[in-house]
Amino acid sequence: MSFSDTLKSLGLQAAYSYLDKDPDKNIPRLLAWVDKLDTDNKWASQRVAFHNVIDHPDNNWYRLIRSFWTDCDPGVRKTIFNNFFINANIKGCAVADEIRDREGCNIPWAILLDPTSACNLHCTGCWAAEYGDKLNMSYDTMDEIVRQAKAMGVYMFLFTGGEPLVRKKDLIRLCEAHSDCAFLSFTNGTLIDDQFADDMLRVKNFYPAISIEGFEEDTDFRRGKGTYRAIIAAMERLKARKLPFGISCCYTSKNVDTIGSEEYFDYMIEMGAKFAWFFTYMPVGNAAVPELIAKPEQREFMYHQIRKFRHTKPIFTMDFWNDGEFVGGCIAGGRKYLHINAAGDIEPCAFIHYSDSNIHEKTLLEAFKSPLFMAYKHGQPFNENLLRPCPLLDNPEKLRGIVHETGAHSTDLESPEDIDRLADKCENAAAQWAPVADELWAKGHHEIGHNEVGAPAGE
Repeated sequence: MSFSDTLKSLGLQAAYSYLDKDPDKNIPRLLAWVDKLDTDNKWASQRVAFHNVIDHPDNNWYRLIRSFWTDCDPGVRKTIFNNFFINANIKGCAVADEIRDREGCNIPWAILLDPTSACNLHCTGCWAAEYGDKLNMSYDTMDEIVRQAKAMGVYMFLFTGGEPLVRKKDLIRLCEAHSDCAFLSFTNGTLIDDQFADDMLRVKNFYPAISIEGFEEDTDFRRGKGTYRAIIAAMERLKARKLPFGISCCYTSKNVDTIGSEEYFDYMIEMGAKFAWFFTYMPVGNAAVPELIAKPEQREFMYHQIRKFRHTKPIFTMDFWNDGEFVGGCIAGGRKYLHINAAGDIEPCAFIHYSDSNIHEKTLLEAFKSPLFMAYKHGQPFNENLLRPCPLLDNPEKLRGIVHETGAHSTDLESPEDIDRLADKCENAAAQWAPVADELWAKGHHEIGHNEVGAPAGE
């Protein structure tokens, strides 16, 4: 980290200590101080965005920020600030940028890891259950991945699976060993008991994103009877300990009306969710159910609903398909993130189960320079219309070409899936979504260069 970045980190730490003493008074004062210092207007757009939030205390974004002082344990709040804002962004991004320029390859901002292929549920349409409980990544391997990644400026790690909390003891151990990192876990939530919640409060750098498909009927339809009530009990445990958490929502042709409803958003916020990741259903795996792919009008419905609620609801949301315009298209392939499964296969995306590298045979940097990852780098964005970002669901011919050209193999050990068969399953959905996305793009609904509170985003 450069001297200027070090000064910036120290300045942010001092600023945090100041505003933490009395956020209602000191947040506006801190912004006024930044206004005076920014004499050349280098941060003008960011300052306008913050003013749009802070100058209006009833603003949903201000209410979300303020909730971290009312709903969040002080030690956890400070750890989020240090690990996420300083380490993963200021400190980490400076290192990653330097390596990216030197090596000529993508360096991710976050890495997804599968600690295990085992899961205590068997959800409809989920590929994880196909792997069974045959694969477990050793603690030493996970630790080595984190160490290699930190050397390249990566401080953000996400656990997927399988059900990651099958390995909860090792995950807590990893949090303890790397207290400077932020660890988020996609989880069905059913294994969050009192002991684990207490462990989370102790380590302070583990944050669950609980998978929930709507209300009880929709959730239990996909995840099994009794799952919804177990999830709500887990949320109550976390909320009682002032532990921040979010939700992970897969919208399908069957539950989109519920997932996109105001009633659902309001209830999740009431339960304590601070963020929500939205995914559309992907027909991955030979046992997938293509009928669950959201129809074009349903995907458009989610496009509008999430944008509407960003202006009214105190929760941070991200739709990993419909928000391609804000992040420059597909973020996989190491551009912003990648996935490593429980067998060690390094995949470009959690939904793209093809690989030409394994962590037991290559370093992370060697994998980032492999033919598969370089093909991703050279192909991004995969469509000029950033509302059609995905090389599989939106542009299946792109992934078909990449896999064939690089010789990447299917990583599904139970039932390897031919890329042509997978791409064929997405052809119809892509063709139907294209005119809808193109019309949205042409009408100027996209907001490239603008954030969701109405101010231009900085470079």
